[in-house]
Amino acid sequence: MTTQNRTYIPPSASFGPLPFSNGVLVGNTLYLAGHLGFDSATKKVPADLEQEVRLLMENLRDTLAKAGMTLQDAVVLQIFCPDVGLFDRFNAVYRTFFADPFPARAFLGSGPLLFGAHFEIQGIAVKQ
Repeated sequence: MTTQNRTYIPPSASFGPLPFSNGVLVGNTLYLAGHLGFDSATKKVPADLEQEVRLLMENLRDTLAKAGMTLQDAVVLQIFCPDVGLFDRFNAVYRTFFADPFPARAFLGSGPLLFGAHFEIQGIAVKQ
C-alpha cells in the first residue's frame, strides 16, 4: 500500500491480520520492523538455531526485495537475543548472507522474545 510518498510492506497474510508493517519505505529509506525466523510452512520458530537464523535472514531479505532492495542496502541492523552466548553461532550463519562491507550492527541482550525465538532483527536500509 502506498500513501503520501510512503510504501507499506505488510507481513505475510498467512499469519492473519497483524497490527504492523514489515517495513515502511520513505523515499529511498526502508525502516524494517522486527523479523523473526519463522518457518512459513509450520508458522513456528524451528528448534535448530542455525535454521532459525537462516529463516530470519531470508525473511528480512524478502521484505527488502519487496522494496526493490537487497541485503547489501542495509545500513544498520539490530539483533535482539535473550542469550548473548549465541553470538558466534548467529554470526556463523549471518556471514553467509553478507559480503564485505557489512552494515553497522548491534547484537543486544534482551528478555524473552515472542514465540520462543532466539533472535529478532530490525534495521534501516537505503537504496543506492
